[in-house]
Amino acid sequence: MLSRALNIAARRVQPVALAKRQMCKGAMSEMKTGTELYMSLYPETSSDASLRLGNVVPDFSAETTHGDMPSFHEWKKGKWAILFSHPADFTPVCTTEIGRLALKYDDLQAMDCLVATLSVDPVKSHEEWLADVVAHCENKIEVKFPIIGDADRAISTAYGMIDPATSDEQDLPLTIRAVFIVNPENKLMLALNYPACVGRNMDEIVRCVEALKLSYEKSIATPANWPNNHAELVGSVFLLPTVSKEEADASYPGYHTCDVPSKIEYLRLVKQDQV
Repeated sequence: MLSRALNIAARRVQPVALAKRQMCKGAMSEMKTGTELYMSLYPETSSDASLRLGNVVPDFSAETTHGDMPSFHEWKKGKWAILFSHPADFTPVCTTEIGRLALKYDDLQAMDCLVATLSVDPVKSHEEWLADVVAHCENKIEVKFPIIGDADRAISTAYGMIDPATSDEQDLPLTIRAVFIVNPENKLMLALNYPACVGRNMDEIVRCVEALKLSYEKSIATPANWPNNHAELVGSVFLLPTVSKEEADASYPGYHTCDVPSKIEYLRLVKQDQV
């Protein structure tokens, strides 16, 4: 149970947090943000080389359609970033995905989120294919983000997008459709994996970045279907279980507690503009 896990995480830091609250009870600056609490449940490194949430993502150098990228970590330093893979150039679904991602780029840029895409094709192939991407999209687009060439499959392997034991045997070594959203500390915050036959929804990716950034800054979590959630409190968000009643009363006056059969007051909603 996530709620129970968060409460356990909170108890681990309770002595320090309690001392702080005694000095300045209810101060917003004393509360752990959603990201801090959720990420405390995950290690920064994995024990088996598998990339998981909370891990610091592998750094890499690469050739891209925007020139050399000596270091992914340095390229995104201090910013949010999306690493977005597609199976192959000159394929139908990928062509629509890059076009749709280009349409959302300005929205992501406004959230200070960088974008880089990748496949195992060489950069020359990317550059030739982009003419098709632009021509096919019904809107006038410009692909402003770099597309990484991963011809040796090193990045795809490091990020778990391709099986290194079998990729050499494949006539068409496809990377899965993957989305990695990485925070300013280079930690993996969200990963989405799709098969080759299903295109991604770019609105969902933008929504995830917005939700992650909000939780990164505040002591909240976003409900299912956010921001189209809770008919009477559309766009509202949940206070984390680790926010005490005293903190909630002081910092979020007027928050709404949902009545449930258990009578446990854990479904506490607050309007987004109040956080």
